[in-house]
Amino acid sequence: MPFLSAALDRVKPSATIAVTDKARELKAAGRNVIGLGAGEPDFDTPANIKLAAIHAIEAGKTKYTAVDGIPELKQAISAKFQRENGLSYKPNQIIVGTGGKQVLYNALMATINPGDEVIIPAPYWVSYPEMVALAGGEAVPVVCTAAHGFKLQPDALEKAITARTKWIILCSPSNPTGAAYTRGELKAITDVLVKHPDVWVMTDDMYEHLVYDDFVFTTPAQVEPKLYDRTLTVNGVSKAYCMTGWRIGYGGGPSELIKAMATIQSQSTSNPCSISQWASVEALNGPQDFIPVNNKAFKERRDLVVAMLNQAKGIDCPRPQGAFYVYPSCAGTIGKTSPSGKVIADDQDFVTELLENEGVAVVQGSAFGLGPAFRISYAAKNSDLDDACKRIQRFCGNLR
Repeated sequence: MPFLSAALDRVKPSATIAVTDKARELKAAGRNVIGLGAGEPDFDTPANIKLAAIHAIEAGKTKYTAVDGIPELKQAISAKFQRENGLSYKPNQIIVGTGGKQVLYNALMATINPGDEVIIPAPYWVSYPEMVALAGGEAVPVVCTAAHGFKLQPDALEKAITARTKWIILCSPSNPTGAAYTRGELKAITDVLVKHPDVWVMTDDMYEHLVYDDFVFTTPAQVEPKLYDRTLTVNGVSKAYCMTGWRIGYGGGPSELIKAMATIQSQSTSNPCSISQWASVEALNGPQDFIPVNNKAFKERRDLVVAMLNQAKGIDCPRPQGAFYVYPSCAGTIGKTSPSGKVIADDQDFVTELLENEGVAVVQGSAFGLGPAFRISYAAKNSDLDDACKRIQRFCGNLR
């Protein structure tokens, strides 16, 4: 359609949103569908956080706020960074956005020029390369295999860096694999980046608190202080605090970058929701004791899903260190024929036939930059996960 912008030619719709929408449509049509595509905790927002939002409404805190966030939330974010990450950020080094996605997008829009490259370890969150493309840059995926735990290797990073490299985006624990970098693994990555002073670091720490088996989270600017002045540390309340719909993310970084990001935000969405900001103050400052309780449930779900998927023919499922995703290989199913007569040529065929035959909605690995595989979100009740894994076992067992 000539009326539409050519920018649309550079981007694809979100595969994770597409599979979630498809699952909803099938459910509305009466199909028995288990949707495991959405990256969203199934736990409710804690009561104290909801109450803080209600109090904010009752107090009339419903007006426009500063574009980049209320002072009280910035102070809570600054305290969180210092308390949990050993990072010191002043208010003018912090921005609050409508979700972590907006913070990432604003940073790219504020810094990318045509021809600039952004290194993105693959598998990656589906939005990273599309946001780079919208900003006019070039995404440079670097494949991280299961053999290396889906983690970027220092030599591969070194080879990917060119004179045009502007950013590297790191996500740990990872969406979509759940892979998390140890301090030693991050140090090996940051040692490479120290040698390249023109490369900036964008770190997506959204799953920071969702780690298991005594894993200790660290973030790049914490591991290597020499990178502090060229690192944007991004986080939010969506995952750990079960506040996905509240849409609050935040970032800490150099004041000049934060100011530029605020300029972009001022001319697009302006301030994030005032009520959500006050709820987030309580989330960061209030009791944190529900997080380990939720994590215990997530770990049990992870172990259930990993064990059951590894019993399915043709499936190999690694055990992740964090987040609430598994990223199984379906390479053993490629070339086989489904009960409907469809030959499974790739992971797109696998997830399509799985949905049509067994009513289980998952996301194909090719959407994340590495297949044949698929992503399952185990942020669902145990009974649904057990049922879904049995259906996957049955589907794989019926392939010929």
